[in-house]
Amino acid sequence: MSLALYRKYRPSVFADVIGQDHVTIPLSNALQSGKTHHAYLFSGPRGCGKTSSARIMARSLNCAKGPTPTPCGECQSCKDLVANGPGSLDVIELDAATHGLVDDARDLRDKAFFAPVQSKYKIYIIDEAHQLGPGAANALLKVVEEPPPHVIFIFATTEPEKLIATIRSRTHHYPFRLVPPGILGELLEKVCASEGVKVAKGVIPQVVRASGGSVRDALSVLGQLLAGADKDGVSYEIATQLLGFTDGALIDDAVDAIAARDGATLFQTVDRVIESGHDPRRFTQDLLERLRDLMIVDALDATNLKSVLRDLPDDQLARMRAQAKNIGQASISRAADIAAEGLTQMRGATPPRLMLELICGRILIPMGDDSAAGLAARIERLERVENIAPAAPRAVAPAQSNAKQVTSTPPAKPKEDDGTKAASEASSSTSKPAERHAMDVAGLRRLWPEVIENVKKRRRLTWSLLSASAQILGVDEKIITIGIVNAGARDSFIRSESDEILRQAFIEVVGLDRKIECTVDPSIDTNSTPEARAVRTSESPTDPNQLSGAALLAAELGATVISETSNE
Repeated sequence: MSLALYRKYRPSVFADVIGQDHVTIPLSNALQSGKTHHAYLFSGPRGCGKTSSARIMARSLNCAKGPTPTPCGECQSCKDLVANGPGSLDVIELDAATHGLVDDARDLRDKAFFAPVQSKYKIYIIDEAHQLGPGAANALLKVVEEPPPHVIFIFATTEPEKLIATIRSRTHHYPFRLVPPGILGELLEKVCASEGVKVAKGVIPQVVRASGGSVRDALSVLGQLLAGADKDGVSYEIATQLLGFTDGALIDDAVDAIAARDGATLFQTVDRVIESGHDPRRFTQDLLERLRDLMIVDALDATNLKSVLRDLPDDQLARMRAQAKNIGQASISRAADIAAEGLTQMRGATPPRLMLELICGRILIPMGDDSAAGLAARIERLERVENIAPAAPRAVAPAQSNAKQVTSTPPAKPKEDDGTKAASEASSSTSKPAERHAMDVAGLRRLWPEVIENVKKRRRLTWSLLSASAQILGVDEKIITIGIVNAGARDSFIRSESDEILRQAFIEVVGLDRKIECTVDPSIDTNSTPEARAVRTSESPTDPNQLSGAALLAAELGATVISETSNE
């Protein structure tokens, strides 16, 4: 049987204790100067190093060259008190949960006056000190206040407020804290390297997340993963399933569907969550964390963002930046509020799946929300549209489909008789397919807005991915190459089978039947392309009461806005 990792890698000196410099440095200085106290209180969350630090303190005090912050490791006391060592008769560890009675305290008080067997000090380490009963604590009060010169008390507890004030006031109190993720991740990587086991990218952040900042919990979880590793190490998929986290692809698909306001894809994602055995509560929590991350991405620049979300790879950050841009800050905040409220309601009697579907429905329908958040989301959507000038004609509304389109100052043309006009239209209709079959890249880019509009009618998720992050790169006899700005959006495009949707759109609009191939091209600036502006213009409101200026004139006359000038 192998030794547990949290015992195997337990620190033996203060220099090995991670994330507690505010405690280890003052204690080291006190040992160095010889200004030690007769009673200490170590408090903090579980697994943060309280008991280990108490043992190190005892080792440093009883070292033959001590008191010293750097035990020699050669004397008998240092060998006995090393991590996982046999222990010393002069260092007594008690658990207040089982030694919290008055009789136990009286027995400890009586034995404290006996001199140590072989060391300088007799040190009592009382763990879970908050479980000392009132009678036991009062029985210890006098000896803790005025102990013999050879006795030192170290209390360790997770709840210092439950320890009676008279004892707390007689100790030097050192509060321990949870270990920051970056420091804990470095420790886990060193442990993996020492154990000779490979772990996939993304596993360590998941272990850190599961531990909640506790070193002992992190090492326990890591030990479980390493014990079940195969010859290739620990895979990301196994770690995700074992720790109960949601697959990142499901979160990405859900967020993309929210950005595109694609209800069909979003509810299909929920169904995949349930069918794959994921907990709806966990999925909601992970979705809420992703929305939190999107708010941070939207608020910070690239330099500061990397320091805050340091565990995320660059391709994921690029993907999240595009998602935040597509959704909008007000919509992200509203979605986070809805998810947080729904997560609280999931703890009741309502079936979790039903609550998850209701959460998704409320996120998708801001117009049904009369709150300030819903109003802000709708206003943000309108503002995003108004700030982008149209670059291509909008689709004519059904009610205006038979109306005559007005062009900007067209040149006068001589009237044609019916026979000539029919012949001209027939000739045009005959040559149009041939012209479109011979399209080059420039021609396809000119027709890209029409293709995007056709895609939008078929599936909004595909439309959102293409309008936000795609551009035509090339075309040949067999393949149309589409460039997508980051790998995450490319993977979502392929995973959702959007290539077939786009192929059908090219067949209907352009007359080209080609295989669609997607590549990653980070150099694409889709915000400045005419096709992107044209697609976003299609999101403009059609209600005349919501239109203003040139948009209202264009809607009423069926005209195309060529350019706008500002009076400022």
